[in-house]
Amino acid sequence: MTAPLKRVAMRRPDSMLTADTKEWHYGPTFDPAGIEREHAAFADLVAASGAEIMWMNGSDNGIADAVFTYDASLMTPKGAILMAPGKHLRKGEQNLHRAFYEENQIAIVGEITDPGTVEGGDTLWLDETNLAVGRGFRTNQAGIEQLTVILADQGVTVHAFDLPVFQGAAACLHLMSVISPVDTKTAVIYAPLMPVAFWQLLQDMGYTLIEASEADFEDSNGLSLNILATAPGKCIMIDGYPATRQAMENAGIEVQVFTGTALCIACEGGPTCMTRPILR
Repeated sequence: MTAPLKRVAMRRPDSMLTADTKEWHYGPTFDPAGIEREHAAFADLVAASGAEIMWMNGSDNGIADAVFTYDASLMTPKGAILMAPGKHLRKGEQNLHRAFYEENQIAIVGEITDPGTVEGGDTLWLDETNLAVGRGFRTNQAGIEQLTVILADQGVTVHAFDLPVFQGAAACLHLMSVISPVDTKTAVIYAPLMPVAFWQLLQDMGYTLIEASEADFEDSNGLSLNILATAPGKCIMIDGYPATRQAMENAGIEVQVFTGTALCIACEGGPTCMTRPILR
């Protein structure tokens, strides 16, 4: 999760620009011109980190959230697993990823199928052989069971944790809404929403946990904690959340920021969501 990011899949915010904000649960700071500007600035930071951006081109089939490429697939050492988004409006989004992987001759090693649902935002690599998964409104037990079987072939253990209801089914609360790895075995967390068993596992695995600002979390609807590691101790986050940034910098983390008011805060997806790491 924090090794140097070498290759990453991204998609431009095409259908998002004309989305029905009520239908897609987008907030009052939604602004198409701002979205394009902010996404371009973020992509520039990703490229400047040394990562090669592989653009997912072609139609997004009207799926406004398709810009959040982290969710519809999961990369493993042997290839990609196609997810099955739990948000109804994102149904079939994994087929956009299927086409991308086939076009780029990247192996697909598994697929979550009905009635299973899994979104990438609920998945988090703890190390090379342990994957944490959040069970909530977007990822169900059937999906977790399928993912467990697929990953068993690679010697990976899946650890599932229940997420709280928090703001309800319409809102987006992923496991990675409450944790972002920022260095080797160091992560920023929002402790009030952390599953206890997950917190205990991280402690047992020797993780250092940096507690994010509660005020920042509330002001951003959790997006202050959506942080992309581009290398060990080097990260990109949304601007405007100084207490969380300071806590990271106090721990020796190098932080770059970009404006995300129109894109991230309004549309419930941050730097991690907008990237699907292909190679680290």
